[in-house]
Amino acid sequence: MPVPITPAHIRATIDAYAGLHPKEKPGLEFALRLLDEGADLTDRTEYRGHATATAVLIGPTGKVLFIHHRALSRWLMPGGHVEPQDGTLLTAALRELAEETGIRPESVVPLGSSPLQIEVHAIPADEAKGERGHRHIDFRYLFRTAAEVAALQAEEVTGAAWRHVRALGHRRLRRRMAEGVRRAGSG
Repeated sequence: MPVPITPAHIRATIDAYAGLHPKEKPGLEFALRLLDEGADLTDRTEYRGHATATAVLIGPTGKVLFIHHRALSRWLMPGGHVEPQDGTLLTAALRELAEETGIRPESVVPLGSSPLQIEVHAIPADEAKGERGHRHIDFRYLFRTAAEVAALQAEEVTGAAWRHVRALGHRRLRRRMAEGVRRAGSG
């Protein structure tokens, strides 16, 4: 069984990312401050903020996979909370992808070991789950596959669709995705 994701792994991932994207460091100070305060960012009951991992998956036609999230009623990329069995943030994104879409991990290739983007965003309270509003520190990783969606996780996902890269809401994420694909193709 893998060693669970540690605060040191999260810090090293943020530090490496900030080294590649220094203009984004101010947006990451929130997560670094929580780590300095001893917060367990792998604990989903840490309501100041906790880590999530997302798969930005490029499919066989060059489109990006989106899932319709049941609780948020929004189209998002596959992802979710880290779990104790996840050894790294990248493997957490891969596990979430497999759980939500049925796409087997062995049919997915990571395009780099660093996150494509780290985004901190607010999540509304969920009375049904007894969760207060909180923040997600989302580590987004780029993957490629030739596989198709196999089975949706019915408790969380109501649909899946391959969409053009323009459907990604963040211009910076679209640009980085294109760069990641180019680097993977030339390597």
